[in-house]
Amino acid sequence: MTEHARLNPAVTITRQWWHSSTVYQIYPRSFADSNGDGIGDIPGIISKLDYLEKLGIDLIWLSPIYASPMDDNGYDISNYQDIAPEFGTLDDFWELLAKAKERGIGIVLDLVVNHTSDEHDWFLQARKGRNNQFRDFYIWRDPGPDGGPPNDLQSIFGGSAWELDPSSGQYYLHLFSRRQPDLNWENEGVRRAVYDMMNWWLDRGIAGFRMDVIDLIGKQPDKQITADGPHLHDYIQEMHRETLRHRDALTVGETWSVTPDSALLYSGRERHELSMVFQFEHVTQRWDEVFGKWRSKPFDLVALKAVFSKWQQALAEDGWNSLFWGNHDLPRAVSRYGEDGEFRVPSAKTLATVLHMMRGTPYVYQGEEIGMTNASFTSIEQYKDIETLNMHRLHLAAGLSPQDFIAGAHMNSRDNARTPMPWTDAPHGGFTTGTPWIEANGNVGSINAAAAVDDDQSVFHHYRKLITLRKTHDVIVYGRYQSYLDQHPEVFLYTRTLGGDRVTVLANLSKAPVVVELPGEIVTGGEALVWTHQPISSLEQTVSLRPWESFCILTRT
Repeated sequence: MTEHARLNPAVTITRQWWHSSTVYQIYPRSFADSNGDGIGDIPGIISKLDYLEKLGIDLIWLSPIYASPMDDNGYDISNYQDIAPEFGTLDDFWELLAKAKERGIGIVLDLVVNHTSDEHDWFLQARKGRNNQFRDFYIWRDPGPDGGPPNDLQSIFGGSAWELDPSSGQYYLHLFSRRQPDLNWENEGVRRAVYDMMNWWLDRGIAGFRMDVIDLIGKQPDKQITADGPHLHDYIQEMHRETLRHRDALTVGETWSVTPDSALLYSGRERHELSMVFQFEHVTQRWDEVFGKWRSKPFDLVALKAVFSKWQQALAEDGWNSLFWGNHDLPRAVSRYGEDGEFRVPSAKTLATVLHMMRGTPYVYQGEEIGMTNASFTSIEQYKDIETLNMHRLHLAAGLSPQDFIAGAHMNSRDNARTPMPWTDAPHGGFTTGTPWIEANGNVGSINAAAAVDDDQSVFHHYRKLITLRKTHDVIVYGRYQSYLDQHPEVFLYTRTLGGDRVTVLANLSKAPVVVELPGEIVTGGEALVWTHQPISSLEQTVSLRPWESFCILTRT
């Protein structure tokens, strides 16, 4: 590849290796269990590297594998430089790093530095007294005038964000679980300790970091500012200078508060912060104004297209998009945006096509590539997620019926993404020889990796094709995005153009046949790149699309 790509006469973008890469996210607890204890582990991941190499991915993003009491499944870290025993050892991780590298696959670690576990040594020391050297590593406040919390700031997991420490009489801040005390980023010692830890991992060969809730580290709780605090970007720029400046690493920030304008603060070429951020506007647009994700709004393709187009245009000439449908916190893509019954396979393929053909770096969440569906849980007792259990209690108290909450959890609980990866049609999908930590999906007999690999028309092989196309066609990586038929309620139509190359993407995102009249400039002929039903190499003015049919055509002039 040449060093630069021309987007338009006024813009030149420097190529980065991760522009044409595809990332695969692994939730280690649920991926592959090597020892029969019901919990996925690092040796299990190593055993599946050939599968991931066959898929064609370039990077593995691991959800946290660090030492942790697992109050929030590893997002409560007690030692940033050790491995949780249920996942393995540091030697296991070094083996994974080496064997992945042999296959051309890099490892991206989850950087969770908004908070630690309450069992981290820093916090254990901080609790010893107000004069302890680690006290200021965390955020402490005296009680309010009534003797209660300092203010009414709420935890994202429900309830007050303040927890009383009886021994000192002060409250500490926790924006998540009470067992996840927030770090005080105003303290230079905290920042230095985090940068030292990051360099420790980077020096050992990891490919980069996904940064958990990075938009929260600049919080000012006395002003009830949690996201986008006034010093947020000062901290991230300092982080870049101290850890990333001379490295060729991938960094992606989880930023629920980000907007198209603020995204450029994180990822603009001259900002020296991050490679890209995750934005969640396409996720939150379906949440209820009162009950949030626990009461979903109906699927609205027009609104979804508007969000994607807005972000494609906003970062067209600077910054970079991350492209994803799901992750460990979100429902299964085919259940949330597609149709997980009769049309599961074509809808999973179509969702993959319309996402992977956009400009940005795609992220595939484990099982997405075989069309995994949401969990089939029917009672609250089957759920394990701390957020789901807390919200069940709070929303029922607020007036939501138990039936409505379970319906909302079935659509949006984080546990939908955390059921075990089904490798075969064996019990528990072959994930473990023991009892899994959370129930396997009831459809592992028909939806499993072995069956998908053996079927050349499967969702798995569709993903392989999309991943390969990104590596071989510059127009898919850098082409200008242009949408059409924006108000059509069933059809998604856009083009990508670079020089004399144009890719046309046409998709029916509904379970009914559709006849669509195309704009004149879309009528084209060329090479069929990828398709759900049959290869199509030309478009007429009028096109008939089957339920969930999609295809892409490459035209060269």
